[in-house]
Amino acid sequence: MNRQTFLSVLGLASLRSSLTQPDDQKAMQPETFVFADDGKIPNSKFPLLVYRKAFTERGNAGAEWLEKRFAGNNWTNSWRNGVYSFHHFHSTTHEVLGVYSGSALLHLGGEQGQKVQVQAGDILVIPAGVGHKNLESTQLGIVGAYPDGRSWDLNKGLPGERPQVDKAIATVPLPKTDPLLGKEAGLTKIWTV
Repeated sequence: MNRQTFLSVLGLASLRSSLTQPDDQKAMQPETFVFADDGKIPNSKFPLLVYRKAFTERGNAGAEWLEKRFAGNNWTNSWRNGVYSFHHFHSTTHEVLGVYSGSALLHLGGEQGQKVQVQAGDILVIPAGVGHKNLESTQLGIVGAYPDGRSWDLNKGLPGERPQVDKAIATVPLPKTDPLLGKEAGLTKIWTV
């Protein structure tokens, strides 16, 4: 009996469809975006990662799946909401955003950055210092979390924030795991010093 048939017999076919299979994890390559410091938003030498169609569950089930997956990879202190409609960044932690419902046009990297469309099923991993802003969205639902459950701050690229935020960003440790793929893939292979 194959795995699909076995799960169907147990009534777990929907569970199977929501999981990224280990072989798929190894093959899953995120889109990468690198943004230069624009004088207001520091951005990062590490690329922002976007995993497209990373999971299939939607709505509350999708949010729960994301919370469990992120926590299982030690990205905790999670929340559910959206993305602020102004440019902002975090200087104390990296952040993961999992889209469990709707879609959005995000402006990443500050005013000089790039506009990127995201939708339910996508996961973004945002390095400390990288700007992000919601330009428009429809029924957007996000689960956010942080490596090791780190506390986040909110910076807007305003005069007086620097050089303090630059110093804080320099002390943020590299995560030991990718929030989606764990220890052996994703940012652990891409974000190197």
